[in-house]
Amino acid sequence: MGEFDLIARYFKRPVRRAALGVGDDCALLAPAPGMQLAISSDMLVEGRHFLSTVDPFRLGHKALAVNLSDLAACGAKPQAFTLALAMPRADEARLDGFSRGLFALADAHGCELIGGDTTQGPLNLCITVFGEVPPGHALLRSGARAGDDLYVSGTLGDARLALEVFRGTRSLPQQAFDAARARMEMPTPRVALGLALRGVATAAADISDGLVGDLGHILQASRVGASVDTSVAINLIANKDPITLGNGQFDAEMALECVLAGGDDYELVFTAPASARAAVQAASAQTQTPVTRIGRIEDTPGLRLLDAQGCLRPQRYAAFDHFA
Repeated sequence: MGEFDLIARYFKRPVRRAALGVGDDCALLAPAPGMQLAISSDMLVEGRHFLSTVDPFRLGHKALAVNLSDLAACGAKPQAFTLALAMPRADEARLDGFSRGLFALADAHGCELIGGDTTQGPLNLCITVFGEVPPGHALLRSGARAGDDLYVSGTLGDARLALEVFRGTRSLPQQAFDAARARMEMPTPRVALGLALRGVATAAADISDGLVGDLGHILQASRVGASVDTSVAINLIANKDPITLGNGQFDAEMALECVLAGGDDYELVFTAPASARAAVQAASAQTQTPVTRIGRIEDTPGLRLLDAQGCLRPQRYAAFDHFA
């Protein structure tokens, strides 16, 4: 099967929104009148972002999900995407599963494939996604203000926990491991919540490299600080109860490490004025997405981690960095 046969069989679909889709040297895409394009690219590399044992359907899902998560953090509505795909060989079984997972998520968000590239090489996936947002309504990292509440969507830390099981540093009951692995391999992009938070949230980011690091981007861009209640944050890990030490005691430090620095969560961290608490809860209910208030934005720069009594905890957590 040649390159163009591969594209035609697994990735070519009828054009829906784009003026011109797959098949020419360029795709043509026009935003709706009065809208701005929101654009993001993410690359997934085998052995770095996913294991070689991952199910192809799940890999197709995740390849697009991590990009849609960026649009969610911007409050942008997905429109289209391109796919650059390198693979050692044209494995039809893997391509079938991958394309089905990719398009299942794409169709769920009305997002169409409009072009890209394929080549032979180490397995590598790069997607560029395009969304649209009204001018002045995009959620940015730079809008947080002192006094704002600090929120997180969904759960955090389960993907990291699954990774630790793969590494052999932790063990989980099978059901708990399956749930954590699903969070790692098939994250849920919070697109609907991002749209509902337009005009409500003051700043937002998606959590890809860990809460501490991605919240840090908001604090730096907004020139503010924050305090986080770790007694609340620790409960954001869905698989908290099965994390135990050899003697059966709850491993709180491991749970907090997963929540604060785990990464691969693709949830949203966002800020909103205290006066907008009802609006935040309405957005949560409307999109059926849980949100948890975990702290507040402060004038003093830096991130402060507090225990249940409001006392400072040591800040020893760091975000994932590919080149650190």
